[in-house]
Amino acid sequence: MPNSPADEQRINAIRFLAVDAVQHANSGHPGMPLGAAAAAYTLWSRHLRFDPHDPHWFDRDRFVLSAGHGSMLLYALLYLTGYDLSLDDLRAFRQLHSKTPGHPEARHTAGVEATTGPLGQGVGNAVGMAIAQAQLAATYNRGDAAIVDHYTYCLAGDGDLMEGISQEAISLAGHLKLGKLVVLYDDNRVSLAGPTDITYEDDACARFDASGWHTQLVEVSHGNDVAALDEAIRIAKNVTDRPSLIAIRTHIGYGSPLQDSFKAHGEPLGPQNVAATKERLGWPVEPPFYVPDDVLAFFRELGVAGGRARAAWQQTYDAWKSSNAELAAQLERILDGKLPADLPWPTFTAENGNVATRDAGGTVMNAIAAALPELVGGSADLDPSTKTYLKGMGDFQPGSYAGRNIHFGVREHAMAAASNGIALHGGLMPFCATFFNFADYLKPSLRLAALTGLHEIYVFTHDSVFLGEDGPTHQPIEQLAMLRAMPNLRVVRPADALETLEAWKLAIDPQHAGPWAIVLTRQKVPFLGARAAHVDRGAYVIADADGAPELILIATGSEVALALESKKLLDARGVRTRVVSLPCFELFEAQPQSYRDEVLPPGCTARMSIEAATTFGWSRWVGDRGYAFGIDRFGLSAPLADVANELGFTPERIAQRALDRFALASR
Repeated sequence: MPNSPADEQRINAIRFLAVDAVQHANSGHPGMPLGAAAAAYTLWSRHLRFDPHDPHWFDRDRFVLSAGHGSMLLYALLYLTGYDLSLDDLRAFRQLHSKTPGHPEARHTAGVEATTGPLGQGVGNAVGMAIAQAQLAATYNRGDAAIVDHYTYCLAGDGDLMEGISQEAISLAGHLKLGKLVVLYDDNRVSLAGPTDITYEDDACARFDASGWHTQLVEVSHGNDVAALDEAIRIAKNVTDRPSLIAIRTHIGYGSPLQDSFKAHGEPLGPQNVAATKERLGWPVEPPFYVPDDVLAFFRELGVAGGRARAAWQQTYDAWKSSNAELAAQLERILDGKLPADLPWPTFTAENGNVATRDAGGTVMNAIAAALPELVGGSADLDPSTKTYLKGMGDFQPGSYAGRNIHFGVREHAMAAASNGIALHGGLMPFCATFFNFADYLKPSLRLAALTGLHEIYVFTHDSVFLGEDGPTHQPIEQLAMLRAMPNLRVVRPADALETLEAWKLAIDPQHAGPWAIVLTRQKVPFLGARAAHVDRGAYVIADADGAPELILIATGSEVALALESKKLLDARGVRTRVVSLPCFELFEAQPQSYRDEVLPPGCTARMSIEAATTFGWSRWVGDRGYAFGIDRFGLSAPLADVANELGFTPERIAQRALDRFALASR
């Protein structure tokens, strides 16, 4: 049946705030907000629990706009419902330093739950949020006191479902039976370059059905029908044993002369088309950014009602807290961004420290896991190899959502996007793990974690050509340089078990904004001695010269031991050699110049870096007169010793290269 005049007017307010902002900026995407406004309105006005005056209310529903190009749809809703956005902020859409950037950015604009735009990411984020909700509910809810009891909604478009990450994510969600996840699919059958049928004819409902979802189709005749959309969302919410898809057939650019055309996707309608659209839908052509008083009052009352819902939840929480003091103290510590006062860190010595750093990492994780209940995560089907399984902490599976080991399957991209969603949700500290070479598969999600400043930990094992026989397809070469080039990401490649321990101490600290990448060996490495391993400073002198150094060897990871062996040969030939362990470029760069000069004295220009990876980026530390020794080619398949010998990573070859390169005289 047709919408009431009041509903239609409220939907049009959303539509034309979006259209006017895009036109004012002369940049943006008006088509999706025009077509999906009715669905968004129905969700926000009849189902979504939120409080604009407390955007971080822990038990709010999460709304993820995966189709982030339609950002003005979200900004219009945030303004109308009373979040910290003004009409002036909407007028500043896509302008420098505005609260309304071209694509939504979490932690930049109040009410934006996830940084989206790269298509498919929001779907993966939403799956992670639903995982977090399920895990936290199983951990903290007691009896009738459900303090974690919210839904995750995601609005996705054709492009989201074309990207491969979406299939990884929906497959994982279907397996996990995440009943509080609802995806609304804006099925307008138009993408940026033309109608989707030139590239894409998937039956979305069949695809989601096959992945274990509950599905509904809202035909195009009901794509703007509030009653039909309301009923579909209600049905989806009542399906608790699996996630739900609502495929909604809509018209891109609804009501405009460009309706159902790709021309409505990614550029302003133009003044004449804006006027024609407003006239067709019964909206005043002038002024722009017009919102009738009664419409604004309606939306603001939604925000007030959300405040009442939050207040009611607070009463539930207070009663729960009085009966569950220990659990409440735990949750509040986590939400306050604090660590337990004492964590049972392991100790590494010469007796137990001669291990692969992946094994050391596993030892550290398991030592602190019981005392750090927020630590959750898993690997891309690689727990036995990455050593990241939390023993005795249970598996996160249907029927046992309190488990802390998440089996992501061979789905690196969705694993990382879901980890982002877990971090965005709050209440947990996620980690995820895979072989370092497969950082390529998850890099887009890792980039968004860095952009957003999410606290999560990426564990990458099998860190170099020294994994041996698996060969060049599995041997990382350029990955260290790639990750080091990413802003706001700290990349740590520990030299031994002790440095691995120190890396984990840093990585779990909530005070360090941004994600961490801990890069670990498959092969055993020697314990390099009890010492003050200053991973926190990025680099330190691990073995010094007898007197002022005339040569500095700088290494990371397993190559630190190689540098120390090379130093012995050089010392024997009378060359005063210092060895510097440099596990983290970013932390060393952040040190005062005085400390950097202490570790790498400017007067000693004979500096040689040693790293089993591309030499790209090492000029920063070796200087113009230094020498970067690495691997500027792909690897090869052979036993470790043969690979090392073939590529020159032996103490003898390193020492001779240093002597030859710097014309250092033997004494």
